[in-house]
Amino acid sequence: MNNNRTYYGEYSLAYWIQMILKRNIVLPEYQRTFVWNKDDYTNLIDSFKEKQFIPPVIIGAYKTANGQDNLIIDGQQRLTSVLLAYIERFPQKEAGAGNIESLVNENDDDSDDDEQENMIEWTFKELLAKGNSKEEIMAKCPQEKYESLEHLDDDFFNKNFLGFAYIVPSTTTEEEQQKFFSTLFRNINIRGKSLYVLESRASLYFLNHQLKEWFDPGFCKEISSSVVDKSRKSSMDFVRYAALLSQYKKKGSERGIGYGYASKMESYYETYIYSVVGDKDSQIFGRFTNIFPNKDYKPYLNNINTLITELNYKRRFQSIIELDIYFFGLIYFTAFEKRTLDTSKKEALEEELKSTIRDIKVNNYLHTKSPACLKYLRERISKSIEIYQKYLSRP
Repeated sequence: MNNNRTYYGEYSLAYWIQMILKRNIVLPEYQRTFVWNKDDYTNLIDSFKEKQFIPPVIIGAYKTANGQDNLIIDGQQRLTSVLLAYIERFPQKEAGAGNIESLVNENDDDSDDDEQENMIEWTFKELLAKGNSKEEIMAKCPQEKYESLEHLDDDFFNKNFLGFAYIVPSTTTEEEQQKFFSTLFRNINIRGKSLYVLESRASLYFLNHQLKEWFDPGFCKEISSSVVDKSRKSSMDFVRYAALLSQYKKKGSERGIGYGYASKMESYYETYIYSVVGDKDSQIFGRFTNIFPNKDYKPYLNNINTLITELNYKRRFQSIIELDIYFFGLIYFTAFEKRTLDTSKKEALEEELKSTIRDIKVNNYLHTKSPACLKYLRERISKSIEIYQKYLSRP
């Protein structure tokens, strides 16, 4: 029986601002960046002025060991815009950490929506880090990073209201709450501007904090591949390697890897994430704890990080083909087989990796043209593992 409770109401914009500044409502880790542009902001403010209907925001009560957080599940863009109106500042591209990061994919390009190019990694947390009042925050918003907005008087914030739905889930266990709110967030965001791959993935990582580093290890941000726009971030996608190699480990070969997912590989990766989080004995991927008992994966990520540092792999690679040849074998033996490499032979290893890549580019035009083809993806998995097997240290 579903005993989730939902309460409805509305607050003045002034009260919403007060709650944000006092951290009484917070963004969960998986919430997306602020994606509205200046026109979106202006349309919202005009809607308030004209007393038009504005959809309510959704807040969720999330109980923790230290108390309770009120999570913004839906409505971040609206609430952020209201705060920006109060602060009288609008973030420019330079305000964020950079363009939204994308993931290297099988097509050697940036598969996210074209709108992503103009989005920045920014949320109102950037403003809250500057202070607790309008004056403190405004003083730390330089003109080169924040555009000035029109002044709105107190009446605007006191006499305009924004509704809410406040959801209190029936469960109190952290794991069940995480699942509830992650699912709710993803269902809501089927509408409107679609989630980018990283945003969609992050809402799944929230299902189990213990596993977040496995899905998104820090060293991946130091490894990238050239994409159509060379100025854009395009980091190594560890989930991709973990999913494909989990199936390789279960099957014992590259044959049939990805079967049935040729045109929907992101669904394949999300299926892998669900199997890991639920620790299910997946027919495709096996059981995560069979490979990492007690989910103790971090020592092996540390070994990978040490290896790629020593081998000088923290760099930009020219293509997904090159990236795959370098990393499938390394990750497979280090994490899945728990073996170590004989790095005294790293020059010979590097030359063999480069020779294999040259051979593909020179002698297999179709592979180079269509690296996403499962036939060629499986070939790269096999070749990389075959190469690294020659350079393992003795058990």
